[in-house]
Amino acid sequence: MGDQWGDGRGDRRGDRPDRPGRLSDDRRRELAHALRAVLRAGTDVDFGASARALTTMDASNYRRVPLGVVAPRDADDVRLALAVCREHGVPVVPRGGGTSVGGQATGEGVVLDFTRHMNAVLAVDPAARTARVQPGAVLDVLRAAAAPYGLTFGPDPSTHGRCTLGGMIGNNACGAHSVAWGTTADNVRSLDVLTYGGERCRLAQGDDGVPQRIADGVRALVRAELALLRTGFPELPRRNSGYALDALLPERGTGHARAFTGSEGTLGVLTEATVALVEAPAARALAVLGYADEGAAADAAPAVVAYGPLTVEGMAADLVGAAARDLPRGAAWLFAETGGATPAEAAGRARALCRAAVADGATGHAVVTDPAAQRRLWRVREDAAGTATRLPDGGEAWPGWEDCAVPPARLGAYLRDFRALLTAYGLRGAPYGHFGEGCVHVRLDVDLVSEEGVRRYRAFSTDMADLVVAHGGSLSGEHGDGQARAELLPRLYGPEVVRLFERFKDVWDPWGGLNPGMLVRPYRLDENLRFAVLPRRPVDVTFTYPQDGGDFSAAVRRCVGVARCREKAVGTGVMCPSFRVTGEERHSTRGRARLLHEMLAGEVVTEGWRSPEVREALDLCLACKGCRSDCPVGVDMATYKAEFLHHHYEGRLRPAAHYTMGWLPLWLRAAAPAAPVINRLAAAGPLTAVGKRLAGVAPERDLPELPAETFTQWWRARARARRRARQAYGRPGSPAVVLWPDTFTNHFTPSAARAAVTVLEDAGLRVVVPPKPVCCGLTWVSTGQLGVARRVMRRTLDVMAPALDAGLPVAGLEPSCTAALRTELPALLPGDERAHRLALAVRTFVEVLEECAPQWRPPRLDRPVVGQTHCHQHAVLGDAAERRLRERAGLLGQLSGGCCGLAGDFGFVRGHYEVSVACAEEQLLPSVRQAPPGAAVLADGFSCRTQLAQLAGVRGRHLAELLAEGIAAASDMTELDRT
Repeated sequence: MGDQWGDGRGDRRGDRPDRPGRLSDDRRRELAHALRAVLRAGTDVDFGASARALTTMDASNYRRVPLGVVAPRDADDVRLALAVCREHGVPVVPRGGGTSVGGQATGEGVVLDFTRHMNAVLAVDPAARTARVQPGAVLDVLRAAAAPYGLTFGPDPSTHGRCTLGGMIGNNACGAHSVAWGTTADNVRSLDVLTYGGERCRLAQGDDGVPQRIADGVRALVRAELALLRTGFPELPRRNSGYALDALLPERGTGHARAFTGSEGTLGVLTEATVALVEAPAARALAVLGYADEGAAADAAPAVVAYGPLTVEGMAADLVGAAARDLPRGAAWLFAETGGATPAEAAGRARALCRAAVADGATGHAVVTDPAAQRRLWRVREDAAGTATRLPDGGEAWPGWEDCAVPPARLGAYLRDFRALLTAYGLRGAPYGHFGEGCVHVRLDVDLVSEEGVRRYRAFSTDMADLVVAHGGSLSGEHGDGQARAELLPRLYGPEVVRLFERFKDVWDPWGGLNPGMLVRPYRLDENLRFAVLPRRPVDVTFTYPQDGGDFSAAVRRCVGVARCREKAVGTGVMCPSFRVTGEERHSTRGRARLLHEMLAGEVVTEGWRSPEVREALDLCLACKGCRSDCPVGVDMATYKAEFLHHHYEGRLRPAAHYTMGWLPLWLRAAAPAAPVINRLAAAGPLTAVGKRLAGVAPERDLPELPAETFTQWWRARARARRRARQAYGRPGSPAVVLWPDTFTNHFTPSAARAAVTVLEDAGLRVVVPPKPVCCGLTWVSTGQLGVARRVMRRTLDVMAPALDAGLPVAGLEPSCTAALRTELPALLPGDERAHRLALAVRTFVEVLEECAPQWRPPRLDRPVVGQTHCHQHAVLGDAAERRLRERAGLLGQLSGGCCGLAGDFGFVRGHYEVSVACAEEQLLPSVRQAPPGAAVLADGFSCRTQLAQLAGVRGRHLAELLAEGIAAASDMTELDRT
């Protein structure tokens, strides 16, 4: 390997003349062919641009381009892949969920992706309280498997829904509950490992299972350096920097598994692990303690720990933001969780802890026992890895000094000195983390783009390391060193211990083939920065990206890689439906953002806006906008997709669906007079099949039937009849509201709009409908025809000008169209003040009722409801008003989360049907099948109603329809009483 990529033993600071990421195309093809030749059929070997682009980054500031990706199916695949890479002199990097913040999950050789196949929980032994897992198993999957036995895995980083056990072992992950249950290293019982040389190892206590070559080398190293091993490693609960060589001391049982844990993939490749499980408390309570500032909270943490809580987490107001209104009085808070055999016992411990904390200086306290309320509060903490990347003023912040740890008793003093250092460098950040163990996370608004900014970051990092060491701390308290901190390890340990690390690495990996540049002989902390490859000037785009200063590159780099979009647990969120179905990284929000990043970089994805790799990844994006709200940093992939499609097809022939479904409002307007004829033609099987093929429509889909009368036709006829009868519109002086006749409601389900008129008028409002056709432009936006969308929007603004001048509120019935008016309209027409006025005037149908008719009492319906909150309602509009109205009307039950899978034109497009159905099967269809007797099926979106009708044979109804029926029933009863 030495004559090709460096022997792994010299100075690793930029002297690699021929990096494997820049291997010639011929050499890459040769390596890929060799791997495919030896690995069994069906093993994924992908050296294409897309696979490489998806793995250039993790959740850190760093980027390294791999040669290719192999997804092994078992340990034999791993052994054979290592043999081929060794023969070709190519390094190997094991990768799990890719959520590392130090850069250790990126690499320039072959990436082994364990999430695709080697991701199982193999066995749970409740008697022994252990579990056997493969490296790609997600932590929450293990916890779910252990839960029926009352057990859990103790370490629980905030990424528990997507981080893997292999990654946790590689980084010695900890999480909030290490106060009670320790780090991953404390919970590892044995590890099955393959070295770069292909040797099989079974690591536990002692030398059994360790190859003789390694056992002899480690034994000799320990014997020669006993004094250094006993004195050179600081004792603190969260020391997670360098190798844990002190675990190899004879008095500690020669813990090979412990020394391997936290080695960041530099010693061997994990193929299986046996881990310990702990008893999960039957009940939990959360004590929330307020303090004057974060220093006071940090000073108080050791006393809180003395009461034996499961966790003690700290955060300040600059991280919590608006959520502070739900917390006790203070500018910083400790979250202390307590457990018990019963809810009363857990709550009693929490109350006792609060009493002690108040006596010790806490400014406020609260005990939270409701599990849902606890989850909401913990979500603030768990999302911090993402939310902390955006400062309150919108500024960007980045990891690097993500998780230093000091002795808990020193934490308050350390935080004060840390804040002073930030001030000296003109930096900002929001510290938070595991205060009970002295571990602090923070992301800083460092400039990692300009040369001067990078130089200042390097100087700050050096001073920061010295500050941590001065307080007796560790550069890493949880996430490992990676590239971010490994260069600074001599400042923590001194040169002798660092040379000991190098010797240890060489015993295990004399070839230097595993994750080179990490931990020993490291890359510089300021090279391989992922920002360096992005354009220096703003990219010419169509949307305004106001939250990112109009810079598309800044919008794309919003994705920091924490991968919330990879979570698969069923919940109330939406993101990311296509990934939840396919499980492929390129179909996650993160994967698509990575491809867009590489498109802008132009090194791996080389065709810019014409990139087929990006187009293919975006093809299964449902544009549901779930990421806009569910992603901690607000990535808006629906907008990025529309932008990309606009440029990708500019001046080119588009797919047929863009001309048919993209221009749907125009076709429906033309078809309305001939609706009966068109319905009869659509019922003709052979003719319909040909038509769907030409239109790009999925053959499995039925075409929606057109109504005999659109809503606007009905409205005009009603207006004429009222004029003839000289009937007034509403009560004298009643406030007016514009009812938006969106394309879908107007041309497919006019009954919903007629019902809305009934309800609004019952509420004492005067309904106004635009005199000419209006359209939000959504169908053109979603297909990337942004020029046409702008023209449509401008015509709409012309029609709406009088209503805007009159200050009338606008009620939307279709959530996707209402959301488009709120977001896409001002983003595409930033210079037209009418666009901003309309966006501000738009309300949901229920918001209009709540704001304009607060005294109105809805009819009591008193029946259960099932259904699904519309994706755009969830992501853009919010549904708080709808939930309040349902409660007042006696509509009982919670609507499901997720996505219906139809999502505008998505489910109708040829090739999308299977994914569309799978999305519906995740939450929507099961909720309807399990509906109690007499339940109403609520679906405010046309797509949701269509999906229900076509896949479940169920009629979903708009909330307005249920309310109108209730009003009619109440009127009938009143008339009957009079009779």
